[in-house]
Amino acid sequence: MKSNHLQLGYIGTYTKGESKGIYSFTLNTAEGKITDIKAVAALENPTYLTLSNNQRYLYSVGKEGNSGGLASYSITDSGELTLINNQLSEGSPPCHVSVDSKNRFVFSGNYHKGTVESYLINPEDGSIQSASSIIQHEGSGPDPRQEKPHVHYAGLTPDEKYLAAVDLGTDSLTTYEVSPDGKLTKVHLLPLKAGSGPRHLTFHPNGILAYLMTEFSSEVIVLRYHPENGHFTEVQYISTLPEEFNENNQGSAIHISADGRFVYAGNRGHNSIAVFHVEETGELSFLEHTSTEGDWPRDFEINPSGKFIVASNQESSNLTLFERDENTGKLTLLQSDIKVPHPVCVKFLGK
Repeated sequence: MKSNHLQLGYIGTYTKGESKGIYSFTLNTAEGKITDIKAVAALENPTYLTLSNNQRYLYSVGKEGNSGGLASYSITDSGELTLINNQLSEGSPPCHVSVDSKNRFVFSGNYHKGTVESYLINPEDGSIQSASSIIQHEGSGPDPRQEKPHVHYAGLTPDEKYLAAVDLGTDSLTTYEVSPDGKLTKVHLLPLKAGSGPRHLTFHPNGILAYLMTEFSSEVIVLRYHPENGHFTEVQYISTLPEEFNENNQGSAIHISADGRFVYAGNRGHNSIAVFHVEETGELSFLEHTSTEGDWPRDFEINPSGKFIVASNQESSNLTLFERDENTGKLTLLQSDIKVPHPVCVKFLGK
């Protein structure tokens, strides 16, 4: 984007109804407004996206017919997307995709298959090569939806020595060592509270603390990461819901401010973002709930300046824009009438 106050973002969607695939939008940080929603890539169910550190490539999950996998796009100067290639295999697509900081590897977590997968990236053009590792998880949990493994997240630890895989189906966090050729070797498995349904993970800027969102129990699990061996240990469990809330809720996304002072967690059902303050110990204290002004907030993202948050309400097909107070962590509603069909994932260029 040519103007300093115009920031480009991308939205992954479910392509049911009107959605055509991946959309882009512009956040005007001077006016506190989102505009210019447009489809930029036709792809079936691009529900999760990630951007390369050099901002040149976008990687998405997706499907084509009875096959699922990953797609690679180049990002033009104007923000348009051009398909480079895809890697598809028979069966359901993954639900999560991530890349390393040097754009050497792509990792995916497949909810339906219960697998963790790694791929090498061609440094010449950003294309995804065939899979280096496909790891099949085993096990189950006490909830009826935990009949088998359901990997929901696969992302690198801050030192990029290990891949952390969160399995909703088996209530576990597994760490894999990543070799230079992308091979994954299991080094540790941390069992989490039975029936909690762990979903997504975010790391503190200090590289030692991590915060894990659970889907079934609607909690944030505070973890300590041990870089010397890739292990994790539990520190705290804290609810993301009001005590009096008894209706259906499923925890969704979790993100942390760049200064490491505030953690934000999404509630689908309660339809809110729970805001927490990070204490000196790394444990969390609850600050407030903010309504997402829509139904089923699947994801949200903090913009590169840290002054705004954009939430995606999947079932009401709208984005909501908040201003974020960097001192208190609290959110102020700016805009909620931003129409996008079945939005799932939000990512900003420049992060």
